[in-house]
Amino acid sequence: MGYTALLSRMGQVNDVLNAKSVLAWDARTKMPPGGAETRAKQIATLSVMARDMVADDETLRLVESAEAEVQHHGADTVERAIVARVREAAEYHRRIPAALVEARAELGSVGQDIWARARAADDFASFAPHVEKTVALNREMAEHIGYSGHPYDALMHRFEPGETVATLKPLFARLRQAMLPLLRAIADRPAPRVDFLERNYPVDAQLAFGLKMAERIGYDLTRGRLDTTVHPFEVSFTRQDVRITTRVNANWMPMSLFGSLHEAGHALYEQNVDPAYTRTPLATDLIGLYAVGGVSFGAHESQSRLFENHVGRSREFWELNFPEAQAAYPDQLHDIDADTFWRAINRVQPGFIRVEADELTYDFHIMLRVDIEAALIDGSLSVKDLPEAWNAKIKEYLGLDVPSNRLGVLQDVHWSSGQIGTFCNYTIGNVMAGQLYETAVRDNAVADGLARADYAPLRQWMTDHVHTHGRRYSRDELLVRATGRTLDPEPYIAHLTAKYSDIYGLPHAA
Repeated sequence: MGYTALLSRMGQVNDVLNAKSVLAWDARTKMPPGGAETRAKQIATLSVMARDMVADDETLRLVESAEAEVQHHGADTVERAIVARVREAAEYHRRIPAALVEARAELGSVGQDIWARARAADDFASFAPHVEKTVALNREMAEHIGYSGHPYDALMHRFEPGETVATLKPLFARLRQAMLPLLRAIADRPAPRVDFLERNYPVDAQLAFGLKMAERIGYDLTRGRLDTTVHPFEVSFTRQDVRITTRVNANWMPMSLFGSLHEAGHALYEQNVDPAYTRTPLATDLIGLYAVGGVSFGAHESQSRLFENHVGRSREFWELNFPEAQAAYPDQLHDIDADTFWRAINRVQPGFIRVEADELTYDFHIMLRVDIEAALIDGSLSVKDLPEAWNAKIKEYLGLDVPSNRLGVLQDVHWSSGQIGTFCNYTIGNVMAGQLYETAVRDNAVADGLARADYAPLRQWMTDHVHTHGRRYSRDELLVRATGRTLDPEPYIAHLTAKYSDIYGLPHAA
């Protein structure tokens, strides 16, 4: 009886969080600018409501009753997993004052508009007070959450449980050790031509082609849709309604195409969570208060990066699908072949914008942000010094002089929404993608499917090993079940080395 009642209550929490997600989706796609202030209050109200439902005495009473009811079930059963997830979340939220949750939610909702205006005007000074408040609130949250090492660890726990500043240091060091020499070797080689990607590509044609490629890898439009936004994202309102967004540049076609593929990868995760988990804690992030089924943000990012990069930027993909690109853009691609196109979309060119970065330089953008966020939280970096610190890291890693804050510290939406602690997820996702893909293509059905432009076997492999489990297992448990080991950067490094050695004519390692 207690278990059934607990499921019912958590279903209501999921409903509230989905309602919050609908408001957030609307705010980032359709809402007029004048709605920002009241929308912030609406989202804050729903955030506090969900938090209170998870943390109140009635939920703890139901947890205790459910624990007694399922104690004789096997340790690996769904019932035991669900009850454990609710207890963990209830205890977590009881450590954080409701007023702090409300303040963070409201600040984050208002911040979207403040950031958008500051970015458009290249005016960091107008955004800095918002960042000050965001940092202060997150420092306070870290103290309430608790940590044994660095205060930033507490904030990362909401997005990537188990990851710490200490665990990231050797991972980042290994990536730099492998990727910096490769980046420097490429700098001395002739770059692939990309001029044809800068031709005029009609917006409607770009959106149609991006959506077609998203459907090709398995995105189900009977349960989804594509819209445009400033900063692309995916959002789900249960597995039955999973929406994606992209952005379009009429003179740089890859932006919309790979934005669509990236967000479709996220969407595949949500659309393929076990239907039995709908409205349960195995499809709800009860700690972060998001209606998502992915076990961690890094695991979620693994699917977007896998379908965007390992599939969508592969030579094999375009050998098979390039005729469709030419049909979509007859005037722009009539004089281009598949190999030229493949080389162009994989060109390495250090740049300022993270979401436009090539595969090889992308992780340097992530390392920069993680270092900066950790320093903001421990107080070794002040907000007023953010632009200088940002620009120095870009110079160190990519050799670039940042010309404006719009191309530097103002480019990301995350701080405007109150998020601190989530950037590591992108590199975790890249590493996981390499590890999962390497294992998946050993399956003959997957490899054969990729060779004939049939992405269903790969999608099914990911569904069986990742998507269907929702939040049932931890990230490392999921990896061990799928690949036989915990997080391992070597497949990702091998992928980058092989791809860019081919493109730039570098000698392959023995």
